[in-house]
Formats: sequence, structure tokens, C-alpha cells
Amino acid sequence: MQEKSDKKNAGKEFSFMKIFGGDIFATEFLKRQAKLLVLIVVLTIFYISNRYSCQQELIRIDQLKTILTDTKYNALTRSSELMEKSRQSKIEEYISTQESDLQTATTPPFLIKE
Repeated sequence: MQEKSDKKNAGKEFSFMKIFGGDIFATEFLKRQAKLLVLIVVLTIFYISNRYSCQQELIRIDQLKTILTDTKYNALTRSSELMEKSRQSKIEEYISTQESDLQTATTPPFLIKE
């Protein structure tokens, strides 16, 4: 009786030789659970790939936010420069330094009614 139980346990025990030799893949448990193990491996790879792509998208979003901020500041700077250059006093000063025939109107504008 002792020999029969030893033979049953001999097939079930795990040793380093079975693991390194590849005999562990021939066990009945792994044969029955092969589809589940393949599914787990595929889902793990999918999870890692999804996380990596999310991290890459977050990095790209941060880059685009900094570009957008820089562009907004540049637009604000250009707008303030335009406002400064289009003031009447600056235009009159520019015309006087360029020795142009243009002059400031002395009479106010009027509305023509029908």
C-alpha cells in the first residue's frame, strides 16, 4: 500500500529538476488549465500595452499644454504691441518722423443724412 501512495505522490511533487527540465508543463493540471493560462498571459500583455499607450498620450497632452500656453502668451504679446502701435498718438508721431504729406484733420467728422 505504501508503494502505491508513493507512486501517486511522486507524480505530483514539484522539484527543481522538473521545473528546469520542463517536465512541469506536462502535468495534468497545466494541460487542463492551458486555455486559462493563455488568456491570462494575453490579458496581461494587453494591460501592459494599454498602460504604456496611456502614459504616452499623457506625455503628449502635457507637451501640447505647454505649447498652447506659449502660443497664448505670444498672441497676447502681439495683441498688446498692435494696440500700442495703433494708438492715434503713435500714428501721429510716426507720420511726423517720416516727413509725409498726411496731416491730422482739424475739423471733426460729420454725418450725412438723406
